[in-house]
Amino acid sequence: MKIVYVIDSLSSKGGAERILSDKMNYMAATYGYEVHVITCYQDPATMPNAYYLSGQVHQSDLCIPYYSQYRYRYPKRLFVKTSIYRRLVRELTAEVQRIDPDVLVGLGYFQADVVCGIPCRAAKVVESHEARIFTMSDKGLSRSWLSRAYMRFYKRRYFRAVERKADVVVTLTTGDAKEWARARRVEVIPNFTVMPVGHHSDGLAQRVIAVGRLEWQKGFDRLIEAWSIVSPGHPGWQLDIFGSGTLEEPLKAQIARCGLQSVSLHPFTPHIAQEYSRSGFFALSSRFEGFGLVLLEAMQAGLPCVTFDCPFGPSDVVVDGSCGFVVPDGDVAQFAEKIARLMDDASLRQSFSEAAIGRAKDFNVDTVMSQWRKLFEQLTSAS
Repeated sequence: MKIVYVIDSLSSKGGAERILSDKMNYMAATYGYEVHVITCYQDPATMPNAYYLSGQVHQSDLCIPYYSQYRYRYPKRLFVKTSIYRRLVRELTAEVQRIDPDVLVGLGYFQADVVCGIPCRAAKVVESHEARIFTMSDKGLSRSWLSRAYMRFYKRRYFRAVERKADVVVTLTTGDAKEWARARRVEVIPNFTVMPVGHHSDGLAQRVIAVGRLEWQKGFDRLIEAWSIVSPGHPGWQLDIFGSGTLEEPLKAQIARCGLQSVSLHPFTPHIAQEYSRSGFFALSSRFEGFGLVLLEAMQAGLPCVTFDCPFGPSDVVVDGSCGFVVPDGDVAQFAEKIARLMDDASLRQSFSEAAIGRAKDFNVDTVMSQWRKLFEQLTSAS
């Protein structure tokens, strides 16, 4: 079977890029599929892949200079943007037709309407890696009323095109699946993690860890607010946040305003499994998620989790009261209360730690990938 994935770039250290790389490696090595990935905006000379990609996976880079449009002001920027879009459609179509795949897969947030509209014999699949309601979201951004109105119009057309043209939309969670009710077919296939775990946490360390991009979506401002509530009563505890992003300085300023000496920001590390093993539990403060892959990684390493019940994902992964706590979204006071409860009860952390390891096994790579294999074989046998 010949499969082609289309993505903007594999150079970003994001969850979609990581899971896609792992998925393609697995399909090529385990199932013997001929797997291709087409990156549209990545120049490998200056933007190397963020995650390991097997030599068995064939990568094509179109190197379309998407960001060159930002050198110009409107109206010239609009002209350049239109030229780039036309080039994308032309070159992507030509590359897909050259490869002639059995299955063509696009990501819900990146030109999925273009991918689904390419004339070819392939079955067309769209993966919704982030909740549909937040795809191309302007939440946390400052936009003019005209820009917001245009985005609403554009998104309606975009999603309607995917619903009409995609053979299947695959979501990560049951919550997101409901948002795609008008699609021709919807399947739910969760993420997995192949992160190697050398040593499991026993939940005893007086350290809370959080991981993610330092952006509005990840809600680290909410986590710091909660920490300011619990920190005075727990002087021996440390909060370590791993990630980078545009909100690094504002978050540092918030930490300083709150007078928190027990909070530290760290850059991304390739050795995150070691950091998990040295922690007592994990905190996820996101405003929204596509799935919450970091939750699964943390649980695999034996960490209990405290998470907001944001749309969508955390409640599909964390069993409340068994391997962690799922808090109503935005309830910072209760979030702080659950953090304090785990801080105060070492035996509870140990119990949750054991349950977390067991729960993570429900998302075993072989189990999840068998669902993808079944779907692809159904699509190709029907064509």
